[in-house]
Amino acid sequence: MSLQPQRTVVASEAADWFAANREGLDAEQRRRFTVWLQSSAEHVEEYLTIARLAGELRAAAGSSPVPLAALLEAARAGDEPQVQPRRPVRATRTASARWLYAAAATLAALALGLAWLSLPRTQPAPAAAGLLHFSTQHGEQRSERLSDGSQLSLDTDTAVAVRYEPTQRLVTLERGQVVFAVAHDPARPFRVLAGAAEVIAVGTRFDVYLKGSTTLVTVTEGRVTVDNILTPGATRPAARTPVEVVAGQMVRVESGRPPSGPLPIDASRATAWLHRQISFEAAPLGDVAAEFNRYAAVPVEIETPALRSVAVSGVFSVDDTESFVAFLRSLDGVGVEVTPTGIRVFKK
Repeated sequence: MSLQPQRTVVASEAADWFAANREGLDAEQRRRFTVWLQSSAEHVEEYLTIARLAGELRAAAGSSPVPLAALLEAARAGDEPQVQPRRPVRATRTASARWLYAAAATLAALALGLAWLSLPRTQPAPAAAGLLHFSTQHGEQRSERLSDGSQLSLDTDTAVAVRYEPTQRLVTLERGQVVFAVAHDPARPFRVLAGAAEVIAVGTRFDVYLKGSTTLVTVTEGRVTVDNILTPGATRPAARTPVEVVAGQMVRVESGRPPSGPLPIDASRATAWLHRQISFEAAPLGDVAAEFNRYAAVPVEIETPALRSVAVSGVFSVDDTESFVAFLRSLDGVGVEVTPTGIRVFKK
């Protein structure tokens, strides 16, 4: 799953909401739709752009089953809590059906929405201080766009907590791996706490992988600073400064140790998971199997310890177990047995 340009993401969300509106919203969905509109004027603009492009608005006037005017007014007034809604479940319709839904928008809604865009906001667009949680299950990936325009792409078995405060945007990575595309806001630095690491960014794109007691930070755009999280009552040594990491570099942070010096890295390999791939160059087979197991329904078990250190290279789809098994069988002296509960790898 690759990160989309921000405008493309908003347009896709707007189309989803329009389709959901035509299907009919329950009370919770109506609340989330209002919050989505309220979080950015861009959301309203994209929603109404879909209606404009659909055409034949006048003929469809009054046909919307959702009181959009009331929702827009509630959004302008800031009556709903500022929380980040999850993406609505996509309607099981074709792309053309989505645009047919758009044709049912009303001219009244269009006029009200454009007027809403021109009015001053009574509430700031960024979310107020409040805790949000996002997570994925085994093999699942998802993308979340925050109210300030920042985007989080979560890998398999990942959990994060997000809190926006007046002076900072704070994310705690509880487990797993996330790519952060951070909206520029010098007044509120974007802090990520992950294991023993603290990452601070203003506007950039980087990957954070909490791997056991080790945190790996890889920067793909811009720059970040990385340091250890201070335990309560501890003070940072005066002679030590945070490590600055720029695009194409990676640092490793472990508990009780300062961050390693930045190392050059192929960032496309570190973020290959965005395309549901794992990519390795002369990596131990044990590490490759462990990464594959993060996604696989049937785990790979290397039974012969000596095989775990065999260096391998390649790009593997996490959804193509058969190809991965074929690769293992191609290795000299390696035997593979596939069972309903696991994939045994052993030395012949």
